[in-house]
Amino acid sequence: MKTLTKLILSLTVVLFFSCNGKQSLQEYYVDNQDNENFLSLDLPSSLLMVNDNMTKEQQETLSTVKKVNVLAFPKKEENTVAFEEEKAKINSILKDDKFHVLMKFNQNGMNAKVLYLGEEDAIDEIIIYGEDYEKGFGVARVLGNQMNPQKLIEMLKTVDNDMINVEGFEDIAKSFNNN
Repeated sequence: MKTLTKLILSLTVVLFFSCNGKQSLQEYYVDNQDNENFLSLDLPSSLLMVNDNMTKEQQETLSTVKKVNVLAFPKKEENTVAFEEEKAKINSILKDDKFHVLMKFNQNGMNAKVLYLGEEDAIDEIIIYGEDYEKGFGVARVLGNQMNPQKLIEMLKTVDNDMINVEGFEDIAKSFNNN
């Protein structure tokens, strides 16, 4: 009987500490992807096709990216209250200690920050968050496997538009134009 009591007590403690009640960024994304106030977009890595003009190092860097999730809240007159509520929620989520700030910048009324999850040299998720009080806010989750942020930044600086095949984005752009 003592063993059963200890087991139940142990499970209760584990459940208590594992369920802290805070919403994760993934849960926030899933909860809002069908919300009419949001635009959501999931881009598989197959849309980021490697081009022959890329160096081997650029191809290897791009291959660490598996998927990109984008969730945007365009601000309109009729959704100002919801905008403020959702902005507060996302900012609360991003204040969690598990997110490490890579960089922040402010320009012309727009605030943005780049955060990451994982180790500095082997990142599993990069989060790009931007907000503009007039236009809205958006968050992009770049999911991958052991991504190196320095190499990603270097690749983005040196990549020409014709180095990445963006044909896969054409249908996506058309669907946004039709809405």
